[in-house]
Amino acid sequence: MRRTGAALCLAALIAGTAPLAQTQCTEDGMIVFDGSGSMAEMGYNLFEEPRIFEARRAMNQAIPPIAQSRRLGLFVYGPGGSDACSGLDLRFPPKADAAPDILGAVSLLQPAGETPLTEAVAQAAKVLETTSGGGTVVLVTDGKETCGGQTCQLAATLADGAVTVHVIGFKVRGAFFAWSDQADASYRGVDTAARCLADQTEGLYVSAETVEELVAALHRTLGCQVLF
Repeated sequence: MRRTGAALCLAALIAGTAPLAQTQCTEDGMIVFDGSGSMAEMGYNLFEEPRIFEARRAMNQAIPPIAQSRRLGLFVYGPGGSDACSGLDLRFPPKADAAPDILGAVSLLQPAGETPLTEAVAQAAKVLETTSGGGTVVLVTDGKETCGGQTCQLAATLADGAVTVHVIGFKVRGAFFAWSDQADASYRGVDTAARCLADQTEGLYVSAETVEELVAALHRTLGCQVLF
């Protein structure tokens, strides 16, 4: 069975069956951060702020304590490519005390481009396998793959490996625009093909709508806890 000790501890956390304390992680982590153009969009009613603003605030709250106990790396997709789908940028592989570099990169990020999340996760997983022998990828995305990547096919190739992929769907919406409050509510947290990555690597798919929920999701997927 592919479940690790960390996964078992996480299962206990979710079930609420035991108290947990922060400890030093034994596995490295890679954050795959959505910098695509949709992160600059606002809510349907145009009164909300751009998603990237909220994501920055959540990262500022969550990453510093997490980085104290886990080596983290950062991969950004979206901006900077020669075309809309080639913006794939490994900022740095896992390292200790990475919070300042992660937060600095996210604070300067100008969302652009499409969503090549499949290739981004593939490259992040390869970094972990090459540098650390495996670890945890946490994908933060506000939508589905839009560059033709075969997400579930990638998930199948990762299923028997040493990399676990958690997916945080931040303000993920349905495939079409809905004006009414009722329609809007019915499309919140819609699953995307990215869920395959979590399901087939024994990771988690977590929906987040607010800054507070995104902070909690980052702690849930990247934080290191131990039973005592």
